[in-house]
Amino acid sequence: MFEIGGGYLVWQCLKDGKPFWWGIAGGVGLALYGMLATLQPANFGRVYAAYGGVFIVMAMLWGWKIDGVAPDRYDMLGVCLALLSVLIIMYAPRA
Repeated sequence: MFEIGGGYLVWQCLKDGKPFWWGIAGGVGLALYGMLATLQPANFGRVYAAYGGVFIVMAMLWGWKIDGVAPDRYDMLGVCLALLSVLIIMYAPRA
């Protein structure tokens, strides 16, 4: 939520003319996201790769609930594939 919310606030500031402090608040949210990611137990590559899949899901939900753009069947297929990828990356047996 910190990355999507932060990015959204910056977007609103720069593209939709919202006040500059929206962009600053977005930057703070993005910085917090960067710090929170370090709390994960897996290595950097896996955390960020798996997070990419979760980000896809969260972005679709954000667009639907905040911007009012409902995902279509291809969006949903992409979300399912992203979640499957997350499961493989995080839970595949490793030697």
